[in-house]
Amino acid sequence: MARQIPVLRMPQTARAVSALILREVAATHGQSIGGYAWAILEPVAGIALLSLIFSMAFAAPPLGQNFALFYATGFLPFMMYLDLSQKVSVAIRYNKPLLFYPGVTFLDALIARWALAALTHALVAAIVFGGLFAIYDTGERIDARYIAGAFVLTACLGLGVGALNCALLSLFPTWERIWAVANRPLFIVSSIFFLPSSLPEPYQSLVTWNPLVHVIAMMRRGFYGLYRPEFLSAGYVLAVSGGCMFVGVALLRRHYRRVLNA
Repeated sequence: MARQIPVLRMPQTARAVSALILREVAATHGQSIGGYAWAILEPVAGIALLSLIFSMAFAAPPLGQNFALFYATGFLPFMMYLDLSQKVSVAIRYNKPLLFYPGVTFLDALIARWALAALTHALVAAIVFGGLFAIYDTGERIDARYIAGAFVLTACLGLGVGALNCALLSLFPTWERIWAVANRPLFIVSSIFFLPSSLPEPYQSLVTWNPLVHVIAMMRRGFYGLYRPEFLSAGYVLAVSGGCMFVGVALLRRHYRRVLNA
């Protein structure tokens, strides 16, 4: 018989999350340096490919003069969100045997996967952006406030959407295929390749309903001092993230025994 619905207990949660993170490190990246190197090489390869393709078609990117920097400011937040939301969405499936132990709750599993993925992507982004500024003289003055804010928004959005999908995947297995199909156009409509202001209405207004457009706009605001996106709303991203998180956790708490015994 499943145990009682868990609550967040700070000392126990800290211990459980730490142990789950250590387990996640070994399972995700393995015991060799190659697992960590791939976390850096994958976004670098994606940015290089985008830069090569679009530099052959256009004289300059939509912002600045450096293709690699422009696409990095879109590609890295997008990949961070995608990875965080995916890892959190399968946190219960991945850790289900451990959830029967009294000291481990589904919140511990969600937080552990999210925290490790967020820290990994922040480190990767620091390495990639640092490398770009070391190789290229972009002439841009960065604003660390907006860059940090973009990472915080991305982390919140990944956690919120991941928690909601975790509940839906646990209760309705077919949701995984539905979400995969619905998520495919996201790469195109998240403003990785373009600026929303370049679109005519009503498409410009429509794309701003996508919270990732706001995240990427904030990231670019941090790297391009003259860029002032009027549509940018951190509050909107936080509202979407918080709403998804609330519904996801509420569903998991309500159907916890059913999820564990599925």
